[in-house]
Amino acid sequence: MKSLLHITNGDNFTSKLQSLHLKGDIITWREMLCEGKTLCNVGSESFWKTRFEFLNKNYKVSKSSFVEKTLKEYRSLCNHKQQDQIVLWFEYDLFCQINMLAVLSWLKTHRRHAEISLVCSGKEDESDKLYGLSELSDEKLLSLYENRTILSQDDIEFADYVWQLYCSDNPIRLENLIAHNHFQFQYLSEALKAHLRRFPTIRNGLNEVENRILDTALSQKPESRADLLGKVLANQGYYGFGDTQYDRIITSLKPLFGSFNPVKLTRKGKDILMNKANYYSQIRDNQLYLGGSLKYSFLYNSSTDRILKL
Repeated sequence: MKSLLHITNGDNFTSKLQSLHLKGDIITWREMLCEGKTLCNVGSESFWKTRFEFLNKNYKVSKSSFVEKTLKEYRSLCNHKQQDQIVLWFEYDLFCQINMLAVLSWLKTHRRHAEISLVCSGKEDESDKLYGLSELSDEKLLSLYENRTILSQDDIEFADYVWQLYCSDNPIRLENLIAHNHFQFQYLSEALKAHLRRFPTIRNGLNEVENRILDTALSQKPESRADLLGKVLANQGYYGFGDTQYDRIITSLKPLFGSFNPVKLTRKGKDILMNKANYYSQIRDNQLYLGGSLKYSFLYNSSTDRILKL
């Protein structure tokens, strides 16, 4: 009898998965490795120390909360040594795909003999809509589970390689990789493109997400900060960020807002959005990492979709 372990992308989906009554234990991967500094050696002491420092400084995550929510679940994963089959449940977006790469990198080192398979939601019908796992019906989830992708050793090696590049100090090598993803990760290329668009643009010093927030503020005339947040969350493409992440980005752009009730941009905010001014020098933060790379050491050229090193 083969034993099973499920690793999920978050608490919401874990409770949904429990209601499906599939065989096997469930571990919830509670991290957001798409933000802040990451180190290659997933699960090492230095890895968790780096992650805690980032989450504590930027999201006020306390040590006790970090231990209780993230480390306890990780230790539980370490203790599950007997399972021959490990099923990963992740989604199409950048948030999930980066976590998925880290988990696969860990599994490559620590669970070499297990069969690893992937259930990944995204485009599930004829429309252009992208679906999260929790949005799908029980029938659809069971169908995805029955038809899950069994990952080959080459797939796992590739995921580990992408993770190493994500944690490196230069995102340009990731750019070259996007065109050569011939592996069983349907949504990885789009997620990596979204990652590269998080570096500041040459045009105005803001990245795609920051520009989108200003554009939403100007074109959709939200009534409040909460309304702005809701509108941005509803139309975020491949990012998959949560409200706390967007709230932090909005705070970093605060000088460009004249008011939040209703939401209005300042003249400078409008000029930056229209590329008549550049905000790079004001928003630049030399401590801000995306993976292993410093966000403000690179520029994104939106007309050629290329990354440049400063």
